[in-house]
Amino acid sequence: MKARRRRVDVNLDELDRVLDQAREEPLSETDCEKVKSALHALAAMLVRPRNTEKTGAVLPDTEASESTAAPPENHPPGHGRNGARHFAGAEKIAIAHPQLKHGDRCPECGHGNVYAQKEPKVLVRVIGQAPLAATVYSLERLRCGACGQIFTAQEPEGVGAEKYDETAAAMIALLKYGSGTPFYRLEQLHQQLGIPLPAATQWEIVREAAEPIKPARDELIRQAAQGEVVHNDDTSMRVLHLVREPAQASQAERTGVFTSGIVSVAGGRKIALYFTGAKHAGENASQVLKRRAAELPAPILMCDALSRNVPAGVEILLANCLAHGRRQFVEVAANFPQPCRYVLEMLGQVYGQDAQARQRGLTPAERLQLHQEHSAPVMAELHRWLERQFAEKKAEPNSGLGKAIHYLLRHWRPLTAFLRIPGAPLDNNIVERALKRAVLHRKNALFYRTLNGAQVGDLFMSLIHTCQLCGVNSFEYLIELQRHARELAADPAQWMPWNYRRTLAGAEVS
Repeated sequence: MKARRRRVDVNLDELDRVLDQAREEPLSETDCEKVKSALHALAAMLVRPRNTEKTGAVLPDTEASESTAAPPENHPPGHGRNGARHFAGAEKIAIAHPQLKHGDRCPECGHGNVYAQKEPKVLVRVIGQAPLAATVYSLERLRCGACGQIFTAQEPEGVGAEKYDETAAAMIALLKYGSGTPFYRLEQLHQQLGIPLPAATQWEIVREAAEPIKPARDELIRQAAQGEVVHNDDTSMRVLHLVREPAQASQAERTGVFTSGIVSVAGGRKIALYFTGAKHAGENASQVLKRRAAELPAPILMCDALSRNVPAGVEILLANCLAHGRRQFVEVAANFPQPCRYVLEMLGQVYGQDAQARQRGLTPAERLQLHQEHSAPVMAELHRWLERQFAEKKAEPNSGLGKAIHYLLRHWRPLTAFLRIPGAPLDNNIVERALKRAVLHRKNALFYRTLNGAQVGDLFMSLIHTCQLCGVNSFEYLIELQRHARELAADPAQWMPWNYRRTLAGAEVS
């Protein structure tokens, strides 16, 4: 835990005295603390905390070109509250008028007839309840006084010997691996609500539920390998009892544990995968891409410039994240405002062109042409400017600005892949957002206990986040996978988040 800095009161006269004395002899510990406190107080007043990297927040007095490159969206005015149409998962109950029906004589005037309105009056009622509800069934038992035979009432339809059904497993998995709620926290909540749900029981439920739905995750991996664009990155993770593979000498020497995130764009669909262990993101991406069909062209691999993110043994078209290069200048903007402003505004024009391509729904080839016409001159001018900073000695190579410039120049070709390769993205933000799910688990649950527990978490995170990327209800999806485990094992491709509803509809018709 970082020690809290002791407060030291400093006035201007005393600070002047300390600085004058520093010209003649080294500062004492007390005087050094006074100067340091004054500098920290000054920095606190000058540096404004921010939670965004937009140019307007980094350099508030800048009218960033990126804000004018793409026209703002026109949102209709409203009160900001969710209407009834937003409650897609709510139970719908239609209430008929108790006295009147369509075509009856009007009781008010007695002349006209009443007709049903197209839009009924809608009321929304939200109630509070436990995440998992429990029902206790008391089956009456009768005993014969003569023969001793016991007769027990029949249990309701759909209620069997299993205590926890598919919906319970889906909800626990969604809370744990989708929302970052630790088992012990859910246990405490349910204890207060009078529905005991021990953490050990929760783990047994999700562990047993994970086994029959593994074919869905394996099919996601197979289809992700066929993607046109593959994003990857990793974040640190903690596994208490990690048994490393002795055959992997390089991994056995590592002390770190990582969760790698891979997002593949295949046929317009986005597939998210998670892998936890000693392997880096590049090694996990390599294992995925080895399942790629041989006749397919090399995919675009988008990652940051770390060498460990590049897969080995597979053919790829490498593209690096332009947002990482931009972030180098964001971090030093307070110290070098003018040159950083120039770089951020130039990159803002490129992002503005990409936003226009999305709004116009351009194909990859049309998007490439747009960038070559409008973004290529901007990037060429930026490259010349970067080289001049060193050639004309306007930037110190070892300074923060110099390191940021060096980063762009050293990785210029993969950073500008979007100017040469159709469909190459500008940045790796999609997988960084996906990794927030693993980060949320790390911040709340702190660790996985075993590697098996991590693999269960990876499975559910992959399914849940893929559902989110596809706009599918992950709760309903996990339920149906469990209920149709036999059909899933026979043909996993028909039980993906984007087509399982169609498969269910076909099964009901037949």
